Amino acid sequence: MRLSLAPWQADGQRAMPGRKARVTDEPVRRRDQAAATAETVALVLDEESPLPQTSADVEDLARRLRGHIDQLVVMVPNEEPALRRAQQLGSAEVPDSYVPSRVYLVQLAKVTQELATAVGTCGSHRAKQQRGRRRWTPGINVLRGTVFALALACLFLAASVPRA
Repeated sequence: MRLSLAPWQADGQRAMPGRKARVTDEPVRRRDQAAATAETVALVLDEESPLPQTSADVEDLARRLRGHIDQLVVMVPNEEPALRRAQQLGSAEVPDSYVPSRVYLVQLAKVTQELATAVGTCGSHRAKQQRGRRRWTPGINVLRGTVFALALACLFLAASVPRA
């Protein structure tokens, strides 16, 4: 019986290593990131969503929005006007009092939404550049061949050593 060395995916299926898996995974990750960003922004900006009650809720939403900003910043060109504003708001601390903290949260959500639309309109320019610089990873058969060649070389070396 031969066991597959392919890693398991979250849904219990085996992931096949290779180029096709990476190509199909990239749009899914981007779509998941866009959906997560939209959901977090909707938690703050949607009219039906309630205001956060405690300062811990405000901190949690601000932390989530900052995380989305950090992920979106690498995909936006430096010339984008929303980029600087997002970085400034993301680095600021959440105000302590009730109303200013909610105003800050709304501003952070709006700038995150602007950044997400900028990624959608500009395309993921930087992500495409980084994708072009991706390092080549050897396949499993290349690794098997390398190990076999190394073992064969050790065998020849051991056979050539004179016995005493």
